[in-house]
Amino acid sequence: MSALLRPAVLALLPFLAAPLMALAAPPEAATEHVQARLVSSQATVAPGQRFTVALEQNIKAHWHTYWLNPGDSGQATTLDWQGAQAGPIQWPTPSIQAIGPIVNYGYEGRPALLMELTVPADAKPGARFQPTAEVRWLVCKDVCIPEQVTLGLDLPVAAAAQPGPDAAQVEEWRAAIPKPAPFAVKLSAAPQGVRLAGPTAGVTKAYFFADTWGAVAHSAPQPLKAEAGGWVLDIPAGDEPLAAGKPLSGVIALTTAAGEQAWTISAPMPEGAGKGPGPADLSTPAAETAAPAAAPESDLGLAPALALALLGGLILNLMPCVFPVLSIKALALVNQGNHKGEGLAYTAGVLASFAVLAGVLIALRAGGQQVGWGFQFHSPVFVLVVSYLLFVVGLNLSGLFEVGGSFTGIGSGLAARQGLAGSFFTGVLAAVVATPCTAPFMGAALAFALSQPAIVMLAVFLALGLGLALPFLVLAFWPAAQRWLPRPGAWMDTFKQFLAFPMYAAVVWLLWVLAQQAGPDGVALALGGLVLIAFALWVRRAGRGVLAGGAMAVSLALAVGMAWWIKPAPVADVRAESAVEAYSAERLADLRAQNKPVFVNLTAAWCISCLVNERVALSRPEVHDAFAKAGVTYLKGDWTREDPKITAVLKAHGRSGVPLYLYYAPGAAEAQVLPQILTPGLVIEAVSTPTTPRSST
Repeated sequence: MSALLRPAVLALLPFLAAPLMALAAPPEAATEHVQARLVSSQATVAPGQRFTVALEQNIKAHWHTYWLNPGDSGQATTLDWQGAQAGPIQWPTPSIQAIGPIVNYGYEGRPALLMELTVPADAKPGARFQPTAEVRWLVCKDVCIPEQVTLGLDLPVAAAAQPGPDAAQVEEWRAAIPKPAPFAVKLSAAPQGVRLAGPTAGVTKAYFFADTWGAVAHSAPQPLKAEAGGWVLDIPAGDEPLAAGKPLSGVIALTTAAGEQAWTISAPMPEGAGKGPGPADLSTPAAETAAPAAAPESDLGLAPALALALLGGLILNLMPCVFPVLSIKALALVNQGNHKGEGLAYTAGVLASFAVLAGVLIALRAGGQQVGWGFQFHSPVFVLVVSYLLFVVGLNLSGLFEVGGSFTGIGSGLAARQGLAGSFFTGVLAAVVATPCTAPFMGAALAFALSQPAIVMLAVFLALGLGLALPFLVLAFWPAAQRWLPRPGAWMDTFKQFLAFPMYAAVVWLLWVLAQQAGPDGVALALGGLVLIAFALWVRRAGRGVLAGGAMAVSLALAVGMAWWIKPAPVADVRAESAVEAYSAERLADLRAQNKPVFVNLTAAWCISCLVNERVALSRPEVHDAFAKAGVTYLKGDWTREDPKITAVLKAHGRSGVPLYLYYAPGAAEAQVLPQILTPGLVIEAVSTPTTPRSST
């Protein structure tokens, strides 16, 4: 462009852009299920003015959108504003949206969500104020559909603001927004949660809508009692109860002879509040109740729990997740060495690891977290670290490096050492990789432990660890068993190198788990880290001096740094599998309401027992044929990354981790809990039996 034309074009730009600037986003838009519009309280606005705007939703009959806290499921409506500073949404009182055993909070009909907008202080009189909002909501009936529209306002800026024709309507909507309660409320501890008390007399109906998910059990009843001229409401605690001193806030809806009123309230959580009745009991038919019963309490005593934990730990030695680590010390007893000392050191490593695991669970539980067996494998970073650990052990067994005095600081190397230190750290590693597996008898013992005081939980976990260490311990102390071992010889070095391959196979499995958690990018980072570790160990073996040491340190630092770059990715949708649907409480309730048989598989990518069961039983053609013949719907829930809703179902059925297999026969009052180790015959028998199912462990 020539120098002569440039000034002319620049002068014309405002005139060319003016028609485009006038095309503001429309104030109204419609989707298949919701008509939405922005309603302003002002006809004109002034620079720096703050005024009220409403989002009115005209929702299709029998459909609903969601409140600030959607309840057991759902998603709150959001507005992302451009061109104006917006305050928080002011929510009208929600209503209960019950679908079978699921209770949600939301709106039907024509709700209006209010918010305050601020006009830029530098807006010029005579200009146009044209903010836009990306509005997103989830609208549900028997299915849920995410929808979004772009809405906008187009208001003239003037020196003095003028109210608009909808100002009275906006004020009417504002009056429906709950205000802070004019009375004091008292919150006290109750066995199953908290007790909320207020002074209003003549209350015939009351309900508390907590504005924080998990603070209360949404699907549990809230019994109302009259007391001392006021009312008392018992509120069961939810899946994530608040810690003592944290504010429990929300909306209390009261019905009296004068009508319905709703107020916002807030009070600190008291010390000693109960843990609540647990999550919704999905075995209760929807027609019977909308407030499911509490999660079952374990009726085990301490002695039976310790015995089951010991037996479960013993069976863990037969599970595929422990095989790779046990192979590290498979040759230790062949050598003529300190068998008893190595057995005790291995046992000490296992018990120390289980004690640490119990301590972490105790601390998390004290903080209000709901966690279960294998919880650490929910973290992609933890999966990456364990894959590094097993890879280094494999390289050591392959002979790439020998562990010397300068390398004893690396924990994975210690696991491959000879002697007591090697046995101890082999026990540590065995305990770490055992947690993705769940053996028979473990479920009942762990469910009991997680509901008991800290000292009892620790005892059960130590019994589980003792069971895991027992075979190695028996071999170390029983000379007759040692005579069954082969004689030492040159074959041992070859066999040692062969044992590296179970390590590499375990690394492949862990990378597959990582792919479910962090996607292809996470796997690429992990593979890069493995290359860096191999390079560092090669430099250590081949090089000497400051340069080699620096290259090794940089490579190891970069490998460790990969953990900081890994980001969780969406877990693969299980509906991609043939004849499998993604588990949800809503879908289960819908199928049971239709009196259809349902098989529920709660699993995780890192759970070896789960994967084995799917390969040897659930994926077999005869099982698929039995499902098809009986009309069974197969629902699969993925716990690869911790899901509070699946955690709640596990807890409701007395389990602390996956796998969990449930079969709901048509018309049955309860689900049949199948064993944790499946065979095709067990599954076929369950879905082919027309009688009321029995519960088994």
